[in-house]
Amino acid sequence: MNAAVITSSSLATSLKRYARSRALWFMLLVAPIGARYMLPLDDGGGIKIALDNHLPVVTSPFLGVSLGIVVSTLLLPVAWLYLRSNTTRRQPWQVEEVTAASRIAIALGRFFADSAVLLAILAALNVAGVYLATFMLQGDALSIYELSLALWLVAAPALIGLAALRLLFDARPLLRSGFGDFAYFCTWIASIAVPVATEKAEPGFAANMWDFAGFVTPLKYGAPAGTDSFSIGGGFRAEGSIELDVMAGLMSPGYMASRFAWIGVAVAIVVIAGLIYQQHRPRKRAPLGGRLGKLLSAGAPPKAHADAKPAGFSWAAPLGLFISEFRLIGSGRIFLILATIVFAIAAVADFRHVASPAAMLLLVFALSAHAGRSEARGLMALTNTAAFAPMLRRAAFVIAGAAWSTLLAAPTLFRAPSADNLILAPATGAVAATVAITLARVTGSAFAPRLVLLVLWYVYSSM
Repeated sequence: MNAAVITSSSLATSLKRYARSRALWFMLLVAPIGARYMLPLDDGGGIKIALDNHLPVVTSPFLGVSLGIVVSTLLLPVAWLYLRSNTTRRQPWQVEEVTAASRIAIALGRFFADSAVLLAILAALNVAGVYLATFMLQGDALSIYELSLALWLVAAPALIGLAALRLLFDARPLLRSGFGDFAYFCTWIASIAVPVATEKAEPGFAANMWDFAGFVTPLKYGAPAGTDSFSIGGGFRAEGSIELDVMAGLMSPGYMASRFAWIGVAVAIVVIAGLIYQQHRPRKRAPLGGRLGKLLSAGAPPKAHADAKPAGFSWAAPLGLFISEFRLIGSGRIFLILATIVFAIAAVADFRHVASPAAMLLLVFALSAHAGRSEARGLMALTNTAAFAPMLRRAAFVIAGAAWSTLLAAPTLFRAPSADNLILAPATGAVAATVAITLARVTGSAFAPRLVLLVLWYVYSSM
């Protein structure tokens, strides 16, 4: 079969499915609205970029690079969430995997479709940036060319690379699962941390290739001599202003070439994804023997008693609902083993920076998994017939999450009791459980809660 025909067919099919998706039109609408909050607001809000605790003077290229940096650093997890949960997440692999079509050609078609959709959202953001610049810049200071060039040079290669990474993770069974979301989370953190660690390297193509997000050189190269730090995000106070020559950074040696090279790397990743693609197969778990198998197995269910009396009415039914949610969150012996390790860590380590983040990392996966099971699509028709209303079950889920975080932090609470710890321990679990059950209810799966909670966990642990 002709590879070009397969690629074009895969591209056209994916684009048609995207066009029928309401989520795409929602993203195209949200991008221009959110653009205003990606720039520093007059009241001190919004996302700020500061150099040595000084805000750069607002120019057309700085507005463009600001939007691009926010997209390539802070918003990549949102784009990942969209790619992994939109209308193209389900593919007809039962048909495709038994045909003679090239997996590379199919992957390239989907890659071009994903890239086109992400770049369309970026184009909407570009239009919004130009509109905002007309109010933020005085006189003829507006340059649509410089603003657009800065935005696309920074953000476009990052989004195209994200589309390629999505296909690479879809190629292997392990990366299609929740482990793939965790692996992407680590990759995203590395894409921000690695270029910061190499910011003192001499400017050039090799140094810029370490910067997948493309944010270091535009901030470092055109900054005044002696500038040695920068901050991106919110929650900090910046005083004064500083001159930043963004165009000098964009035109610095090797920067533009590195951005195009990252696009080439993305295409190579798609080709690799097609080469290493593994077909979907039913899961076959080899039984574990010996003591380890007995330890990790669920064991035989208890024997039924034919002469047992029927269950009577119980006033403790709400308590039983809470206990059921508590047990389902902590189901599995592997979870109990990890919980025991976290419990032991809490007995000797600092609560805020070690014990609490360790407990929350464990609960991120436990809460999202149970929330995804209980809010699965099609299950609500069954759960609506239960004795308890779904909202009562969700409330019990949140309380159970708070109870688990308090239990895991119990050694610290006994060893170093304080009002802050007594409030923080249940509050973190309750917030995580609320986020998990809310997102699971909206999306019908555990994917969105897991990724969002991982991002929130990173923010919590690094504050």
